[in-house]
Amino acid sequence: MSLKQTDGAVFGLIEKEMDYQKKTLRLIASENYASRAVMEATGSVLTNKYAEGYPKKRYYAGNMFVDEIELLAIERAKRLFQVGHANVQPHAGASANIAAFFAFLDVGDKFMGLDLANGGHLTHGSPVNFSGKWFKPCAYTVDKKTEALDYDAIRKRALEEKPKLIICGYTAYPLIIDFKAFREICDEVGATMMADISHFAGLVAGGVYPSPAKYADIITTTTHKTLRGPRGAMIMCPEANAQKIDKAVFPGMQGGPLEHCIAGKAVCFQEALQPEFKTYAAQIVRNAKALTDELAASGLRLVAGGTQTHLVLVDLTPKGITGKEAQMALEEAGIITNRNSIPYDPRPPFVTSGLRVGTAALTTRGMMESEMKQVAQMIVRVIEKPNDLELKLKVRGEVEELCGKFPIYK
Repeated sequence: MSLKQTDGAVFGLIEKEMDYQKKTLRLIASENYASRAVMEATGSVLTNKYAEGYPKKRYYAGNMFVDEIELLAIERAKRLFQVGHANVQPHAGASANIAAFFAFLDVGDKFMGLDLANGGHLTHGSPVNFSGKWFKPCAYTVDKKTEALDYDAIRKRALEEKPKLIICGYTAYPLIIDFKAFREICDEVGATMMADISHFAGLVAGGVYPSPAKYADIITTTTHKTLRGPRGAMIMCPEANAQKIDKAVFPGMQGGPLEHCIAGKAVCFQEALQPEFKTYAAQIVRNAKALTDELAASGLRLVAGGTQTHLVLVDLTPKGITGKEAQMALEEAGIITNRNSIPYDPRPPFVTSGLRVGTAALTTRGMMESEMKQVAQMIVRVIEKPNDLELKLKVRGEVEELCGKFPIYK
């Protein structure tokens, strides 16, 4: 029986979500739209199969086809990112990072990552996360004046702290990372270099962001952001680190892999290997630049002076509105964003002074620079009058009209 026949309540809610996605502008930097092919693979009969272990080394029988699919995903990932080894089993970005820690650190070991309030991630040392509870984080920050990474200051901090592992790659940093500089710092202090490229993996695959492959000891990434795949993650590394990583994932961190999601990853990697994906990645960056320019022209301050990626971090202080207020007002107008701390933010994380926006999802819909200018103008109009219900309804109508020109699934 179909979902509609079996569970009308869930079917109805999914239909509502589909309609909501069609009629709203998705500007959350970590969201995207997976292709029909990716969703078809993810929703396949592979959901039925248990495949604990690795290809050709399973703890269950009947995995001949599952093995072929996972091996295909691995080979495509290696080719896409030019790496020696890939483990496609981690369920999520946090899972991949846990495995990376277990592979190279013992509980209580010291590591360095960017401070959460400066653009880092929960799994990079937050005290409420496993990384801050089980290990000893010593954070570095961005420069207070430029809001960019200061590699001399990071080097000095590393020399003082002598961490066993250093993380680069962030959740709210709009500039390109100098991976070579991190490699040199890690070599000087004897640290493992870990690159978390979850946000910009698609840009790396598309050739518009430098790859950490020839510098990092370990690379973690999600597959559902700029890479435009199913929800999930993977870990990549040189062949020399393969055994450490594989043991950390299984049996160290998780049991049976989600083979239906791994099939979706395989499809995603194949899509990203096509020439048109490079065009898509380049357009993401051009769209972010266009969005940035229009926001700046409207009097908003941009963290770090702008963007070199898919991600824009906006300081709302000049408009006298908090990130929380802006997020709520924009959602009412059909524009989906997320509040975000800015470096050295005086407001708490649940309120914030900033807004994080990204262009990957709108680029997937086919929008280009002219649409980004239009979207930026909508954003500014709403945050300048966040309590004007009539204005928000008007903008909502404009949003739906624009979305109608760029359908998600034709």
